[in-house]
Formats: sequence, structure tokens, C-alpha cells
Amino acid sequence: MTPRELIGLAEVPGGEPLRLFRRGDDFMIVLDRNELMSSRMSGSEEALATLACERLTAPAPRVLIGGYGMGFTLRAVLAAVGAEARVVIAELVPGIVDWARGPMAAMTAGCLDDPRVELRIEDVGASIASAAGRYDAILLDVDNGPDGLTRAANNSLYSARGLAGARAALAPGGVLAIWSAGQDAAFARRLAQAGFAVDERKVRARQNGKGPVHLIWLASSPD
Repeated sequence: MTPRELIGLAEVPGGEPLRLFRRGDDFMIVLDRNELMSSRMSGSEEALATLACERLTAPAPRVLIGGYGMGFTLRAVLAAVGAEARVVIAELVPGIVDWARGPMAAMTAGCLDDPRVELRIEDVGASIASAAGRYDAILLDVDNGPDGLTRAANNSLYSARGLAGARAALAPGGVLAIWSAGQDAAFARRLAQAGFAVDERKVRARQNGKGPVHLIWLASSPD
């Protein structure tokens, strides 16, 4: 087996550092012993985008993506929306962007330079808080689910107050889409209590329909 090579370290404000590994042509982003994402498994990150974009009705939708990761969600959004769309990427960790433009540039395929994209190096919570009624969709993939795995401060995104803020940042009929490695019944109830209509979708990790089962919550704001 080809050995795994450590090729990068990225500091996370308020959290443990992330490590980028390469094995052959594959990349892995790892937190401590948790493999957060892999270039071999992009299906559910792409589904986060496509399932949310299916619900968009605005001719020039405004989309906020929390977390760049390996760019699977961003590239899927760009493929699903038109030329008039505007997509904001809020990425807290500058090192993630350095990896996208450096060792993973071939996989990034220029998506960060798309004229529809605005990259912000900031906490997605700040992007949400400053965006009253601005977005038609908010897509969150900053942890392994609705808890602050990457850093404790992310817990606020999934709290009742955080969900109320997300709802306030959405335009009427907008959708909040959240990726998770597994189910969380308490969080689903919290979404409903925040006034969202909640749809849970199970999706496979790999594009070929195989691999672990992940979960996406599609939480629609009232019209």
C-alpha cells in the first residue's frame, strides 16, 4: 500500500490544527484521529449543494457556503446555478484556502476564481449575523454534524439562537442545508422549534452510491 504522506498543517482559530495528507492521488483532511474529508468521497458534499439548489426559485440566487473543505460543495453549487447567481464562501481557516490553491489546485479546478464567487476568510457565524434576509440558501459543512467538533465555538451555529440567526439571514422561502455524518434527533427537533419545515435526506458518501450513509437536513424558511 502507498504510504500516507503529511504535506500540510493548518491552524484553526480556537481549535486543534488540521493536517493534510496525500496518498498517491488522494487527499485527506484530518483532525486529531478523525478523517474529516477525503477526495475519494465527495458524494454527500455534492448532494448538500444539489439538494439545496433544487429548492431555489430566485432567478439570481444568493448562496452562502460555510466551509470550503475540498470544494466539492462549491463546485456543485456553481454547476447548478446560473451566471447571475452570487456565492459567498466563508472559510475560517486560511490554510484550507492555501491548500486549495497549492497542492490541491488541480482538484480545485479554478472554482475560487469564478466571477460568481466571493471568498471571505471569516467565521460563517459572522457572515450569517450580518446578512438579514440576504440569502436564498445557507449551506453548512463546518463540522462532522451539529456539534462543534472542529472548534467549540461552532456549537453556537446549532443552538436555538444560532438557528434563529440563520432563519433571519434567509430570504422568504430560503433553505438552510446542513451536512452531518449521522443522525441527531434532538437537532432535528431544534430546527423545527426554530420555525423551519424540516426534510431529512440520507445520502451515500461516494458518488457511486456506496460508502457510509450521511445525513443532510434541508430546513425551509416560511415564505
